[in-house]
Amino acid sequence: MDFFGELESRAKACGSLVCVGLDPRAAPGPGAARRIVEANRRVIEATAPFAACFKPNIAFYEVLGLEGLAALAETIALVPAGIPVLLDAKRGDIDSTAAAYAEAAFGRLGAGAVTLAPYMGRDSVDPFLAWEGRAAFVLARTSNPRAATFQDLAVGSVGADAEPLYRRVAREAASWSDRVGLVVAGNDGTALRAVREVAPRAWFLAPGIGTQGGDAGVAFRAGARTDGLGLLVAASRSVAEAPDPAAAARALRDCVNAARDGTTRVYPGFGYADNGAAADEAGVAQADEATAALKRRVMDGLIRAGCFKLGSFRLKSGATSPFYVDLRRVVSEPGLFADVSRAYAGLARGLRWDRVAGIPAAALPLAAGACLELQAPMVWPRMPAKDHGTGVKVEGEFRPGERVLLLDDLVTTGLSKIEAVEILRSEGLVVEELAVLLERGSTGRRELAAAGIRVSAFLSIGELLARCEELGMIDGAARAAMEAWADS
Repeated sequence: MDFFGELESRAKACGSLVCVGLDPRAAPGPGAARRIVEANRRVIEATAPFAACFKPNIAFYEVLGLEGLAALAETIALVPAGIPVLLDAKRGDIDSTAAAYAEAAFGRLGAGAVTLAPYMGRDSVDPFLAWEGRAAFVLARTSNPRAATFQDLAVGSVGADAEPLYRRVAREAASWSDRVGLVVAGNDGTALRAVREVAPRAWFLAPGIGTQGGDAGVAFRAGARTDGLGLLVAASRSVAEAPDPAAAARALRDCVNAARDGTTRVYPGFGYADNGAAADEAGVAQADEATAALKRRVMDGLIRAGCFKLGSFRLKSGATSPFYVDLRRVVSEPGLFADVSRAYAGLARGLRWDRVAGIPAAALPLAAGACLELQAPMVWPRMPAKDHGTGVKVEGEFRPGERVLLLDDLVTTGLSKIEAVEILRSEGLVVEELAVLLERGSTGRRELAAAGIRVSAFLSIGELLARCEELGMIDGAARAAMEAWADS
């Protein structure tokens, strides 16, 4: 069986797309190689039930010389039969040199696949493909911070037909063989979507999950094939160096599966996810506790920052309200802003979308914070429409047909949201979801449902008023009166 055939069989058998990196960091010296092997043995034994693939990075072995390379060979031999091994080597040279690299990776070390740098073109890849059944993962968009200097350069025709270099590389490399996979950063949802468009059947290796800030659920939704496969979610330090590598690998697996199944629970370190029966009771309890703790921090932060006030306030409509909400103040409190960004990101991870659209003006910084948390692209509708310059209705890059998650600070009525929806839809974008931090009453939800928009709220006004009662700010009678007013 060839590498990708073995990989697909393994992924289906263990219900996982997790690629566990084996990147040991041992100081050179007596016994270093032996310590590496024993550390890898423990990681492999702990994570094998949840691993679709193992990925040792050759650099961490080469640094120890011949003993390190021997440790690498021994590590690969420790991987149970049926679990493929991908050697992270990033080789790339002329054909004769590449042939020697291929002999080392496949013939000497016994890897099933290897990562390759494509800067020298197909000549540097063909010698690896000459090995029957072995695979090559070609670098397209990498996860390091300065990758954009080269990889995002626009190539091709000027204007709409231009595309980033990484996408051109991906399209070309995928055409060479069905044994070519692609390395596409797991912390760059835009790149994952762009490459999937030009390589619909290729397997992706998605590094950058966990320690580098990528979210496994977001990566899956952006880069997986239509059959739910085709994406190896790679994590090294966040799994191997975790206090419990087995628990970390299981959480990562469940996070990916949750993105596939469309469920939402928190798995620490890897985003909001739930694998239903696959998640054990302790994991679910931990998830619920984490969500509750975030809610308490956000509510207490809103009260402390003056974003939520009790009293008597005259509204724009002329009505008098017993409380006032001003979420524009969130950005003046860095800790609260970070928690609010996490709250929005949690909502977003359970929904289907390609880009986030913030509604001007209060939600623009909130949407920016959420997008930084999600590593996701953002657009925003001009309200009112721009009447000078380019005259665009929607700021930012997008493609007609993409799904947009609309984001606002709160929802009372649906009026301003529907106006934003109409602008976005007029440009060919699909808008069916709205995420808000606070839902004030049920009127807005009903109005938006009539417009084909589902509302997801992190907090309700009832929860916030209940917290005020817990803090002794109001009594039960006042809380009930305020809740009734909000829903009137």
